[in-house]
Amino acid sequence: MRYFAAAADAARCAKETIALPAAATLGDLAATLIQRHGPDMTRVLKVAAFLVEDELTRDRTQPIAPRVDILPPFAGG
Repeated sequence: MRYFAAAADAARCAKETIALPAAATLGDLAATLIQRHGPDMTRVLKVAAFLVEDELTRDRTQPIAPRVDILPPFAGG
C-alpha cells in the first residue's frame, strides 16, 4: 500500500504492507484500512480512487493486486 496526500495523513504513514487472502477485493482492503486507521480513513476512502498496478478504479469488487495505491482527490493541476 502506498498512500498519498490525505490518505497518508489518515494512515499516519506513506506506505505499509497489508496481508489479505488471495481472493480479497478492494472492498475487503478498504474495510481492513478502516479498522486499522479509523474514522479519518473512512472519510478519505469515500472520495478516493485506487490505483491497482496501473489501473485507476473506484470499483470495490475488483480483486486486489500486489501494488495498490490510495489516491484521494488532488487540488490543483
